[in-house]
Amino acid sequence: MEPKNRKTIVYPWGNERRFNAFSDYFRKVYGARMQKVSIDAGFTCPNRDGSKGTGGCTYCDNKAFNPSYCTPSKSVTRQIEEGIEFHRKRYRRAKSYLAYFQAYSNTYASLDTLSDLFNEALRHKDIKGLVIGTRPDCVDSEILDFLKDLSGRTILLLEYGIESCYDKTLIRINRRNTFKEAVDALEASRSRGLNIGAHFIFGLPGETREEMLKEAEIISEMPLKSVKFHQLQIIKGTKMEEEYSRNPSDFEIFTWDDYLDFIIKFLGKLNPAIVIERFTGEAPPRYLSREVWGKKRTDQIVGLIEKRLEELDTWQGKYYKRKSPLEGGRGMLKEIASLASLDRNNGRIKLGPIL
Repeated sequence: MEPKNRKTIVYPWGNERRFNAFSDYFRKVYGARMQKVSIDAGFTCPNRDGSKGTGGCTYCDNKAFNPSYCTPSKSVTRQIEEGIEFHRKRYRRAKSYLAYFQAYSNTYASLDTLSDLFNEALRHKDIKGLVIGTRPDCVDSEILDFLKDLSGRTILLLEYGIESCYDKTLIRINRRNTFKEAVDALEASRSRGLNIGAHFIFGLPGETREEMLKEAEIISEMPLKSVKFHQLQIIKGTKMEEEYSRNPSDFEIFTWDDYLDFIIKFLGKLNPAIVIERFTGEAPPRYLSREVWGKKRTDQIVGLIEKRLEELDTWQGKYYKRKSPLEGGRGMLKEIASLASLDRNNGRIKLGPIL
């Protein structure tokens, strides 16, 4: 029996949920839920096309998360139409949509190309805004100024794949960009008032659980509106699958119980102002080299996390302490970002400086 005088706690983000959920934030700011329609516009990445490297990130196979209707042989408009039809069957309440430029680096092209693609999406009557996924080394001042102008007339969410705060890891997974480049891109985006999100992966090779928990403090000082967290999934046919088969002891592969304990601790340290869009990734089982969590759906995972938060009477930011200028804050980010950088080569797409 529940206590008669049980107190209702409203957390800093304005409701009773124990973490700052993206769905609640989006509904509060924009008035309604909007479903993302994924688009593959035929981009690539500088660590794939030879400008900074080849082979791409060692964990990556875009087929593992691209819907079947997504292919660059189709126009942006056709992909939107097929995506809306797909979502209307699955999410019958969805009436408005965001065009999600998801595959590879969606600012890695000329400004004219970006303008044509993004404006084609926005001309569709059911598209209310854009979500643009990219890398920190695939923006410059000209591109960010263009995105700032675009954000003045539509919803625009800019998502950076940062993946790790440690250069040793970024080198190992063949990212070919540094954490300093991520910090610089975030600061330049913030200065233009852009709505910024970031992706991070837990369990990358060579990282200890303590190092991953430390990232909560680092991420908390970033100028981010939202984050997506993913547990490492070993995808068939990737370089990482080969590396894991050779050196499994270098990997922190979470069981579900381990990950649940980890994410609860991580949340307690995380800045409560940061909105959480995802706790986990979800690749189709046919792509997985090894499946360790069974067939848990995203909604089940969120429910289990919320249940554990309540059981432990904890919440996002319970142990977070804002850094003062004297303690570090963004200065700590700059210090961490001063780690050894990779040389940047001239690329197929020449990007100017970030100012």
